[in-house]
Amino acid sequence: MIARVLALFIGLFIAINLLANAVWPGFDANAWWIHFGRWLPGWLAQGSLAVAAAALLTFALKNRRRGQRSRVVAIVAASFAVAALVNAASFYWLLATGRIEAGFPFPLSLVIAATLLFIARSAWTEAREDSHPHWWILAGGSVCLFALLPLVLMLFFGNTDYRRPADVVVVFGARAYKDGRLSDALQDRIRTACELYRDGLAKRLVLSGGPGDGPITEAEAMRGYALKHGVRAADIFLDNQGVNTEATVRNTTPLFQQWHARRILAVSHFYHLPRVKLAYQRAGVEVCTVPARQGRLLGQIPFDMAREVAAFWDYYVKEKPAAPPARA
Repeated sequence: MIARVLALFIGLFIAINLLANAVWPGFDANAWWIHFGRWLPGWLAQGSLAVAAAALLTFALKNRRRGQRSRVVAIVAASFAVAALVNAASFYWLLATGRIEAGFPFPLSLVIAATLLFIARSAWTEAREDSHPHWWILAGGSVCLFALLPLVLMLFFGNTDYRRPADVVVVFGARAYKDGRLSDALQDRIRTACELYRDGLAKRLVLSGGPGDGPITEAEAMRGYALKHGVRAADIFLDNQGVNTEATVRNTTPLFQQWHARRILAVSHFYHLPRVKLAYQRAGVEVCTVPARQGRLLGQIPFDMAREVAAFWDYYVKEKPAAPPARA
């Protein structure tokens, strides 16, 4: 039953993304769990995912007689497990060569591979399956897994630092106090961006945020910090209308086109980065994420993570993909 719950969750996630991507190009979020890179052309990768979705959903939902085994499902799941293991090997190669840093040095790909191998083993050896699946367990288990997915992405993806040479760095805002002081969260973010700039990894900073508690906006508060820490005024662009993640993505995407920026870093806290990545992906922009280095552990992080679970699914369901920006 555990294997069937896992198969239903993965199969539904694949199918939803494939169907939505057919209607809204750019919707597909299957890359969160499996990445084919340049191994397969796009049409073949999509076709393979469709086969995997059909196999996993069949395994999860079909009533089977005693003694019946799902060998085809086992082969499909094992094949995708191999692809996930290759993704994991790529992660460790990037980690070993210093191209990424990982606060949680255990890739999600290994979890995916282990899950798929568990499903494959269950499907291959299944011989005593009840003919009537417990639908309430399947449904409840899948709902729980969908709810937990953003948390898993925060821990694995959000804690991985993908910094590299870039044309521009986007910094997402947080609270600025009435007197213009930066909250700990906002200081973590701008400090990390300034490090990127001083290390020669960034040519320009875009500081995006909304109103502060007083007359100084979040972006203006960050600008003051950046100027004191080695960033030239000419290399700073303010977006005072970045009142939320959606607004920041909407406001900055035209700037990337105007500046012909191809390599973009996005800085925020680890729990926020999966949603940042998703929002830019929907806008047709690929960004590399950099988690803010925390000066001290923020007490509100558990609350922020819980809030991000709801926010992630809100963006996933309601945020329709924007058309990719036209090239000049």
